[in-house]
Amino acid sequence: MSTHAITVETEYGVPTVALHTDIFARVVKSVSQVKGLAEAPKAFVPQPVMGKSDAELKEYVYGNDPVTGVPVMQEIIEGLTQGLGMAAASGGTESTPRLVDPDTEENLHQRFLENRWTDMLPIILPTEERVAEMLAHTSHAADEVVGRMQPTHNRGFWEYTVEKVAVNAVMSGARPEYFPVILALAASGVTSRGSTSSSAAGMVVVNGPIRHEIDMNCGIGALGPYNHANATIGRAYSLLSQNLQGGSVPGETYMGSQGNNSAYNGMTFAENEERSPWEPLHVQKGFKPEDSTVSVFWGGRSHTFCLGLRETHWRAHVAQMLQGIDTTTSPVFLLDPITARQFVERGDFDTKEKLIHWAWETAKMPAAEYWDLQLVQNYVYPRATFGEEPMASKLKAAPDELIHMFNEDAIEVVVVGGETNGYWQIQGTRYNKTVSVDDWR
Repeated sequence: MSTHAITVETEYGVPTVALHTDIFARVVKSVSQVKGLAEAPKAFVPQPVMGKSDAELKEYVYGNDPVTGVPVMQEIIEGLTQGLGMAAASGGTESTPRLVDPDTEENLHQRFLENRWTDMLPIILPTEERVAEMLAHTSHAADEVVGRMQPTHNRGFWEYTVEKVAVNAVMSGARPEYFPVILALAASGVTSRGSTSSSAAGMVVVNGPIRHEIDMNCGIGALGPYNHANATIGRAYSLLSQNLQGGSVPGETYMGSQGNNSAYNGMTFAENEERSPWEPLHVQKGFKPEDSTVSVFWGGRSHTFCLGLRETHWRAHVAQMLQGIDTTTSPVFLLDPITARQFVERGDFDTKEKLIHWAWETAKMPAAEYWDLQLVQNYVYPRATFGEEPMASKLKAAPDELIHMFNEDAIEVVVVGGETNGYWQIQGTRYNKTVSVDDWR
């Protein structure tokens, strides 16, 4: 809201006051500073507004600002009539220094911790020698720009180089031979530490020969903390997302109300291509089987879990699982090879596309229930009222008419697991893009 208000005020000359709830006071101040207008007019009301009656919301507006103690309406009137005055432009966020002053190992660890350059776990200190060893595993120059990243869509991009990515790779404990994979993740420009009050996190799927070259795990325990490459590549991605986008500070640049434990390493794993009955994910996305890639996802806020497919009612069971997935992201089927083969045998889904189409047809709910979901009201309903399809057509449905919960092209299937049993899950996670690892060797 602050960004939009500043744009309206400075680019169009329209007096504007941004109105927020008080829990966002620090992040509003930070965003205003980044946008170069720290004193942009703003006012705050109490949190929450969701579920409050009209009378309670009226009391908010005609009461005092909980941040400043000034009446809210007074702030709004003054902001609209007095203009920006002598508001100072504070410029953008400063980058961190290339080197820190020499000190003891204990003091350096403490400095990294205090500056929030870590994920609050111990790190490997990024000495010049260690960073140079990491850089030796790519043909790209240290000062080459890899990409740009931001914690939210309106905060402003930070640009970063190969060397800065290497620093974070060292800190994570990653081995130098993992570096091309980490560079590919950095090149995606998709943050693993984005700021959303719904507490999302990233997910990474690795495909192609690189899986075996660096001994990644796609089998037993692939989604857990049992493989060095899986764990540290994901941690490097999370650390570089935090440090190279301008920070991830709760209440300032991170607003996830509950947080998400997957943010430690973004649930990074390899697809079990050898035991899958279908083509791998990267081939679906237009790459060759011999290409090495990373695919980045975003969400991880909802998931459902099951054991295999029963003989009689499995279709109903899967439909129930899909009902539990956040409708504003997308379902990603994470299937142990045992369950993947069951989908082939019992559903006749000899391709991923057939399973995806069936899941799309199966995931339906009454229109009245769909439009009553809070996330749908927040993020889908406005787009439907603007005429965007297929949301606009859904809005025309009768209250009891069954409508699709997801877009078919947003549903994904990944095979992972070691076949100790047919356990599987559906993650509410949105696919973003697939990036070549080979380009960063």
